[in-house]
Amino acid sequence: MADPVLLAQLTALLVVIGAFAGVVAGLLGVGGGIVLVPAFFYLFTALGYGGAQVMQVCLATSLATIIVTSARSVQSHNKRGAVEWPILRGWALGIGIGAVIGVLTAAMLRSVVLQGIFGVLGVLIGLWLAFGRADFKLADTLPEGPLKAALSSMIGFLSVLMGIGGGSFGVPLMTLYGVPIHRAVATAAGFGMLIAVPSVLSFLFVPIADAPPLTIGAVNLPAFAIVVIMTTMTAPLGARLAHAMDPKPLKRVFAAFIILMALNMLRKALGW
Repeated sequence: MADPVLLAQLTALLVVIGAFAGVVAGLLGVGGGIVLVPAFFYLFTALGYGGAQVMQVCLATSLATIIVTSARSVQSHNKRGAVEWPILRGWALGIGIGAVIGVLTAAMLRSVVLQGIFGVLGVLIGLWLAFGRADFKLADTLPEGPLKAALSSMIGFLSVLMGIGGGSFGVPLMTLYGVPIHRAVATAAGFGMLIAVPSVLSFLFVPIADAPPLTIGAVNLPAFAIVVIMTTMTAPLGARLAHAMDPKPLKRVFAAFIILMALNMLRKALGW
C-alpha cells in the first residue's frame, strides 16, 4: 500500500503543476505537455522515483492528459469553424503510426536518453516560440504522397518522445505550407487526440520498474486525474488573461522558460 504521506505530497505538488499548466495553455495557446513532462520528471525524481524508466512515466502521463484537453480544445475550435477536418482525416493514419512507433522506441530507451531528446527538441521549440515567423512559407499547399506520409509520421513520433500534443510541431509545419495561423492552431489541437489515444493505449502495456504509486503500465493515475481537473479549472483563467494582456512579450518569456527547462534536462542527461 502506498505511503499516505507520500500520496499527500504527490497530490499537493500535482495541484500546483496542473494549475500552472492550465494557465499557460489558456494564456499562450500552447499545450501543457511541454510544461508537464519536466514537471513530472522533477516531481517523481524528488519523491525517490528517478529510476531508468521515469521518463516513460512522464511521457505517458502527459499524453494521457492530452486526450482530455485535446478533445475539449477541438470542440471549442470547431464551434468557431476553425478546424480543417480534411487535414485531420488525411494526416490521421501517418500521425497514429508515428505515435505507436514512438511508444515502441521510448519503451526501449533509458530515461537519460529520453531526457536528452526532450532537451534538444525543447530548445528548438522554445526558439520557434520566441523567434518563429508565421508569415514565412515554403509553399501554398500541404504536401501529398511520400512527403505527407513522412511528415505526418514524424509529428506523431517526435511528439510521443516529448510527451506533447501535435501543436508544437504541427502548427509551424502547417503555417510553412500556407495554412492560416488560427486554423493551424485549431487543427493541431486535433493532432493531440491522434497522437495521444494510440500512444496511451500502447503505454498501458509497457512495464515500468520502480514506478510511482498507482501507475498502470507507464500511466500514473493520480497525476493524470489531478492535472486534468486543474487544467480544466485554470485554462479559462489563462484565456481571460490573454484577452487582457499583450501575449507577445509573454510568449517570449515563456519561450525563455522552456529553453531553460530543456537545457537543464539536457544538462542532467549529460551528467553535468
